[in-house]
Amino acid sequence: MSNKGMIQWRNVLLLGLTLLLSGCDMVMLNPKGMVAAAQKSLLLDAVGLMLLVVIPVILLSVFVVWAFRSGNINAKYAPEWAHSTLLETIWWTIPCIIVGILAVMTWFTSHSLDPHRPLKDTGKPITVQVIALNWQWLFIYPEQKIASVNFLQMPVDVPVRFLITADAPMNSFQIPQLGGQIYAMPGMGTELNLIANTLGDYRGMSANFSGDGFAGMNFIARASSQEDFDKWVASVKKTSKPLTIQAYKTLAKPTEEGPVQSYSAVADGLFDKVMMKYMQPGMEDLGEKDTSQTKDTVKDTTAATANEER
Repeated sequence: MSNKGMIQWRNVLLLGLTLLLSGCDMVMLNPKGMVAAAQKSLLLDAVGLMLLVVIPVILLSVFVVWAFRSGNINAKYAPEWAHSTLLETIWWTIPCIIVGILAVMTWFTSHSLDPHRPLKDTGKPITVQVIALNWQWLFIYPEQKIASVNFLQMPVDVPVRFLITADAPMNSFQIPQLGGQIYAMPGMGTELNLIANTLGDYRGMSANFSGDGFAGMNFIARASSQEDFDKWVASVKKTSKPLTIQAYKTLAKPTEEGPVQSYSAVADGLFDKVMMKYMQPGMEDLGEKDTSQTKDTVKDTTAATANEER
């Protein structure tokens, strides 16, 4: 092939790569929270270590093809060669060292980034109860006594303790730029601790296929100042309707591309009742039962789930 032809093919290849990468949203490499930043660091460190093997192998592959081509009359011909202690030592020792380093890194980061572990030195967290529906996200703020659908607002630099369950097929809750993902399962409670360190709107998503409306099961996660968060809470309390048991039953019906909604009040113990409807007889209609027994069972279930995941 002529040099002109090679240049044309190279330009076509670069154009194709540019078009492919233009559709990529590298949110994992643009963290906006402490947890996501730690995950990015771990990812880049792991890739860098593995490139210590990958790059030399690629370069040696090119070198061997070039050095031992048929036209190289100066290449050494050694048909009986089969073993080299030096080479064996190199290509076994270096990968073993890299695997050992990766194992140590994974061990420490797996514990430090445990989703159930409260974030250290970040202040008092706010609690948000998350219910995965078909195909919407319901966020309940038990301390503020409000709720929202497909929209999450939180103060910047304040840790958020997410308590997560599902009233639909198993799902997975994720805000990529804030870090982590964790499953939402019917009849079980999981926990995820995150923090946003930069003001902005971030994409929240379903990370587990859950049916026809999966592609549209997204939400906005807004990190605002404490003042704006308080104003939003006050606005919801003044202008929205309450989330009664009957309103929740209507909301829980399968809905694709559901709108953002808010509720000025939430039925007592709604999150616990949704979790227990799959486990306790008589709770299928979210009816009133022995509240103390329900809360104790929820705590035991959440603790057992956390121990199993660890």
